[in-house]
Amino acid sequence: MAKIHFFEAGYCTHPACVAVRGAGFGACQFPARVFVLEANGRFWLWDTGYAEHFFDASRGIYALYPAITPVFFNPSEHISRQLHAIALNPSDLQGVIISHFHADHIAGLKDFAHIPFIGRRLAFDFLKPLKGLKALKQGFLPNLMPSDFESRFMAVEQFLPKALPEHLCLDEPHAPKTAWALPNSNDEILLVPLDGHAIGQIGAFVLTDKGWELIASDSAWSAQNFLGRPPAKISHLIMHDVPAFYRTLSHLSQWHQRGVAIHLSHELDEKT
Repeated sequence: MAKIHFFEAGYCTHPACVAVRGAGFGACQFPARVFVLEANGRFWLWDTGYAEHFFDASRGIYALYPAITPVFFNPSEHISRQLHAIALNPSDLQGVIISHFHADHIAGLKDFAHIPFIGRRLAFDFLKPLKGLKALKQGFLPNLMPSDFESRFMAVEQFLPKALPEHLCLDEPHAPKTAWALPNSNDEILLVPLDGHAIGQIGAFVLTDKGWELIASDSAWSAQNFLGRPPAKISHLIMHDVPAFYRTLSHLSQWHQRGVAIHLSHELDEKT
């Protein structure tokens, strides 16, 4: 069975009430969670969290990004340096899977040379030409992208489609019925679209010894979002597709009710 290894690579702060309606105006930490997926004797990195490159890329007009969500990062937290905790080197990875292209998910890409990048072609093609305010509105900092990104990019749309197990299929027209099987994962990692928060966002169903678990990326900022306390309406300003966000939130709720463990990229403190 597959395994999920959990890490954190820096954090940002923001008022809690933006992420969870009614949570108060106090600033809370939103850790940048990073996952290593292990299946069939192979390893994939899921996002990179923050890295030193973020501060270089967030200058000029892009300085608005950390002004709105202040970022805190210690070089020791760089995911490429944390891999030793599970006896891995960056070169041991089969690829870096990009859930979506917001800066807190791709800031460390430049530190993974000669490794494939895996993500949605839909998202990359949309974001590639954007600069300045248009890029910033999408949470995208162009200077975080490695110069050879496109030559190493593997689009999930090219992967073998596979029907989701019946247990994961929801009786809703917009819920995913098929997934992209991650190559060489023995069908234990299934990539699915999780629309709404960002263009082309994906998640991963991972078959562990506890059953199916879902890495849900930024489909929610707290489990409270899919348990009845959604984000504040002001958060809609940073969503790519608001109706799709709430459809996906409904899907998370139903998967949760079916016993699927859901792991979010930021996991606001549940006590908020």
